[in-house]
Amino acid sequence: MTFSSALPAPRAVLFDLDGTLADTAPDLAAAVNRMRTERGLEPTPYALLRPTASAGARGMIGAAFGLAPGDEGYEALRVEWFERYQSAMAVHSTLFDGIPDLLDGLKAAGMAWGIVTNKPARFTDPLVPLIGLAHADCVVSGDTTPHAKPHPAPLLEAARRLDIDPAHCWYVGDDLRDIEAGRAAGMVTVACNWGYCGAIDPTTWGADVQLDTPRHLLQVLRDLADPAGAAKAAA
Repeated sequence: MTFSSALPAPRAVLFDLDGTLADTAPDLAAAVNRMRTERGLEPTPYALLRPTASAGARGMIGAAFGLAPGDEGYEALRVEWFERYQSAMAVHSTLFDGIPDLLDGLKAAGMAWGIVTNKPARFTDPLVPLIGLAHADCVVSGDTTPHAKPHPAPLLEAARRLDIDPAHCWYVGDDLRDIEAGRAAGMVTVACNWGYCGAIDPTTWGADVQLDTPRHLLQVLRDLADPAGAAKAAA
């Protein structure tokens, strides 16, 4: 866990969804492996699919079928994967350990929190309540604005909905595009190590805060609220 004590304390904390708040990889991977088995193919090992989960259809289809956007056959697989995933989105998906405590702690501290994801609303809207996140103060999906992350538009829309200056918001994510979007929106950026970073080293992203567990964020916020106490504890 690393951060600078000079950071402004937030009035709101915004989160990416897949790989940050929720471990959705099991259901994402199951959808693409159903497609493989129905074609007489062996399932792709979960260890290969999990690191691509934050990339959604592009990641899953790339890992399972070796195709990328623009390749022949990719679009048909993408549409099929969307349908498979939508039919079973919350079978094995759960919140990461420590997330409920973190969200409860934010509420207790009087801070708003919200979700900003590249997941389309057709998935986000039903999934959020199914996995216990219905109490979010705002939810911005990948198609809420004309642009998805790493463009700052979704984050700026979340700040607008909360009526909070973006400079008073922190954004937490497990992908480089999350940090790029947060930086472009003028927010404090937080990289989390518990998501789907795979072989990528999040310390190279230039985030303002680096976290190992969700509960570490609560400690960072407590230390910012009580810098004297934090300094004493570190002495």
